[in-house]
Amino acid sequence: MGFSPHQVPWQNILDHTPKLGLEFDSEQEAYDFYNEYGRNYGFSIRREWYNKRKVDGLVTSRKFVCCKEGLRAQCERDKQKRYERAETRTGCKAHMIIRHDKEKQKYSIHSIELNHNHALHIPQCAHMMPSQRKISKAQALEIDLADDSGIQLQDSYEFMGRQVGGKDALGYTKQDQKNYLHNKRQRELKYGEAGSLLRYFQKQKRENPSFYNAVQLDAAEQITNIFWADAQMIVDYNLFGDVVSFDTTYRTNKEYGPLAMFVGFNHHRETAIFGAALLHDETIESFKWLFETFFEAMSGKKPKTIFTDQDPAMAKAISMVMPSTYHRLCKWHLMQNAMKHVGHLLRGEGGFRIDFSACFKIYEEEEVLFSAWDSMLHKYNVCDNYWLQHLFELKEKWAKAYVKMSFSAGMTSTQLSESLNSDLKDYLLSDYDIVKFFTHFERLLNAKRYKELQAEYNLRQKLPRVKIASPMLVQAVNTYTSQLFLKFQKQYEEFQGAFVKEFQGRGERDSSHEYVVSIYGKPKDRRVIWNSLKNNVSCSCRKFERKFERCGILCSHALKILDVMDIKVLPEKYILKRWTKEAKNESVQDFNGHDIITDTNLEVTTRYKSLCPLYVKLISRAAECEEAYMLALENYKELSGKIEDIFRKNMIFAKLKILNNIY
Repeated sequence: MGFSPHQVPWQNILDHTPKLGLEFDSEQEAYDFYNEYGRNYGFSIRREWYNKRKVDGLVTSRKFVCCKEGLRAQCERDKQKRYERAETRTGCKAHMIIRHDKEKQKYSIHSIELNHNHALHIPQCAHMMPSQRKISKAQALEIDLADDSGIQLQDSYEFMGRQVGGKDALGYTKQDQKNYLHNKRQRELKYGEAGSLLRYFQKQKRENPSFYNAVQLDAAEQITNIFWADAQMIVDYNLFGDVVSFDTTYRTNKEYGPLAMFVGFNHHRETAIFGAALLHDETIESFKWLFETFFEAMSGKKPKTIFTDQDPAMAKAISMVMPSTYHRLCKWHLMQNAMKHVGHLLRGEGGFRIDFSACFKIYEEEEVLFSAWDSMLHKYNVCDNYWLQHLFELKEKWAKAYVKMSFSAGMTSTQLSESLNSDLKDYLLSDYDIVKFFTHFERLLNAKRYKELQAEYNLRQKLPRVKIASPMLVQAVNTYTSQLFLKFQKQYEEFQGAFVKEFQGRGERDSSHEYVVSIYGKPKDRRVIWNSLKNNVSCSCRKFERKFERCGILCSHALKILDVMDIKVLPEKYILKRWTKEAKNESVQDFNGHDIITDTNLEVTTRYKSLCPLYVKLISRAAECEEAYMLALENYKELSGKIEDIFRKNMIFAKLKILNNIY
């Protein structure tokens, strides 16, 4: 039985029925006409054969057919398949043939068959027909944006459908969107992963010459290790790279192994990323190359302290490349390893976790630490545990009795590592190819930098409350960033309960005086030395000692002695610039000795950010009314033409300028 489109009861549209002799200006116009006819009446079309002139390639005739034309050819593979494919061809004869008229320079319908041998689609399914499905350029941009933002396929398809009033109004299916993204990735990787990587680095260098990257090759000229740092990373390291946490916990994929990252704290105590690398392995040679490359990018500057995990290859490379840097072990990584080796004790009901943690953060004297550690081993019967024995051999890298001598910028490393690893899992997946990896790594970077921007906003919008209206606190609130002021204010409040228990001079020739300071409610006394000639104060807690500057702010004990000396404002030498509001107000040079400009397109970016909200607000309002919509559309065309005229004029002037310079 044949099905005629003219018998379809739901059809109530303008007559788009093909007729013999109907003319078109181009082959594409004929295709669009027949495709619209198919959409209205419930069938999909496709192009079949064509003829063209050899001289200029002009199509002289073309046949358009129903997508169910012909029958599927049988092949041996079909017989071997477990599941049979559904039939989509029915041998339908419906078609439209056009021919080109030389005299008129037009195409006209030469042959037409309107009847079909299959059921036609209902109008609700018209958007599913193959010839009706097409992703426009605007839609492709939205799909790319959603994919680059980490939005899953299902969620982005659902959102875009809601934007236009339903999935049927989108013009493509979820499978089309999936195919588009797959083909896009295939194009991006057409030069292979190594080629795509080098193209990415070249693009970054074009955008900002201060971008640094390096690759290490093996004997077979294959890429093994990759390092990169953008301009902002280099600036941040130069300003805040006194303490660095080096982390290789996150694994990317089997090709590149661990993602290594150099991170630290900025002046708001927010995470700052200083550099990153994809490593082939974790050998001494790889770490040595990475550290040397990192310092080359950072103009040779090395940190005062570096936090890492327990990796012996990493420790060896650090001792070779940065022997003067204090190497500390990250407590978070140590606790992860402890769960593997003494997890039964940590999970138990006993007090092993308390005793174990006390060795990290309570015992400040070496003999007390030794005694407590030995007591713990006997108490829990773990004297023969090899991991604990090896850990104690590294005590200088984690026990408070030793690490109190190093500058840490108040970094516990636990906070930093936990936060970083959590963020990496949110932004990066292990199955990402190299192009997608860098796309989403940039998302992570932007998120971290936006947090700094939020902190800058809060610095001016949410002023911390000064609890005591003293000259020193007023000075501190105007100098420090909010987070550091709160820490300083805590020490200042504590100093209100401080008193001098003992005083001891050092003789007439010695300008140093020793005080024993105690805090009400706290059992531990501190020894504070005041040098009257140099006006220096140092405390045994070493929160701020000129040699070590463990935290970078004065402690309550030192503040008490300043008060005794009738010093009511902080001396400049006790204010670390890295913790102040002015920490980033200085120029930094890159590895080539050039001043770094972090945003080379600053003017363009500023103008874009200024125009965007204005025009979004305008078109959102215009979309609510047909008359306003048409007005906006007409003005858009006029405005677009004027803008293009400006660019054409500027291009002409630029060419004339070049010609004048030549002649």
